Amino acid sequence: MPVLVMKFGGTSVADLSKIANAAAKVQREVDRGYDVIVIVSAMSGKTNELVKWVGETSPLYDAREYDAVVSSGENVTAGLMALRLQEMGVPARSWQGWQVPIQTTSAHGSARFIDIPRANIDQKFAEGMKVAVVAGFQGVSPECRITTLGRGGSDTTAVAFAAAFDAVRCDIYTDVDGVYTTDPRIVKKARKLDKIAFEEMLELASLGAKVLQTRSVELAMRYKVRLRVLSSFEECDETSGTLVCDEEEIMESKAVAGVAYSRDEAKVTLFTIEDRPGIAAAIFGPLADAGVNVDMIVQNISEKDYDDAHPGAVTDMTFSCPIDQVPRARKAMEDAKAAGLINYDDLIIDDDVAKISVVGIGMRSHAGVAAKMFEALSAERINIKVITTSEIKISVLIDRKYMELAVQALHDAFGLDKA
Repeated sequence: MPVLVMKFGGTSVADLSKIANAAAKVQREVDRGYDVIVIVSAMSGKTNELVKWVGETSPLYDAREYDAVVSSGENVTAGLMALRLQEMGVPARSWQGWQVPIQTTSAHGSARFIDIPRANIDQKFAEGMKVAVVAGFQGVSPECRITTLGRGGSDTTAVAFAAAFDAVRCDIYTDVDGVYTTDPRIVKKARKLDKIAFEEMLELASLGAKVLQTRSVELAMRYKVRLRVLSSFEECDETSGTLVCDEEEIMESKAVAGVAYSRDEAKVTLFTIEDRPGIAAAIFGPLADAGVNVDMIVQNISEKDYDDAHPGAVTDMTFSCPIDQVPRARKAMEDAKAAGLINYDDLIIDDDVAKISVVGIGMRSHAGVAAKMFEALSAERINIKVITTSEIKISVLIDRKYMELAVQALHDAFGLDKA
């Protein structure tokens, strides 16, 4: 039988009534002739509770025991879902990561997939099982210890199973009915997209859109897994939701598919550093070692270039990073200066900025996207602090107080409310 993968997030299985609602959707797909692999998250709020318990019990916890505790939420959901399906007359059983087995690396808390052997689940399908309910977010290391994949890892689990079992599709059920041109809480005219290309979804996910986890989209793009995002709380058919697919499946693309934003950004500037070969490595090497996720980078000639106090060429270096990583970034730069790796006159941090991005594969064939974006922001008197571009996206840093205004202005400028 063809295999369909269905993933239900925490809000979709938050209590027994929601688990029953999700089970009814699974039963409909079984009735349509699919063998179904269901990936479940922990019930809403449960993982946070488990993480809190670990921290209260052992502030300097053993990462292996952390994984053993926080992975238990998915086990509970998987068992309850299997029981509910059995009560409905659907042949189902639950699977924990080690039973499949989902083979991962030993990086506890952020493990990555090595392999998902099909034999055990295929055998049960052959024996008459119609639904395999698999606990998401978890696997087993080469040392036979439970591992977890990081927050949002159930999305990645679902895509990995769809790739391993050559599934016709991977349906991600969540609390929204698809992927929108931007956040509908900010722009009331935001439009649900029928289709979006893998590359666009990957950019939107990495730039702040919360619909899908970034790693899951990367995996789907690599293995050509067709993803569908749809609501757990609405009646759905084969055309519901948003399909994330190959660019070739989209007949014609607008220049911009969506507007993303991230409010938790900071801008860090090092003033008056040497302009010499290797200076960038001397700055960003320590930042990488400190685990700072650097995004935008701008280097420019310093105002103090060639003055009496600074003989020789000097420059200023600006980069952005998540606001919660600012203390690590500051310490990494101070330590690098103390070690003589770099020298700078001042380190200025602006933690009141937001990143706004426009994304679209249509940018490859449409000229003037940057000009239209900058004109729209200029019309609202929004100053741009930093700009970065790629083939299918343009991102800018602006003052955080203008974030919602900027999103609305760009959504209107590119006519994203129109199909």
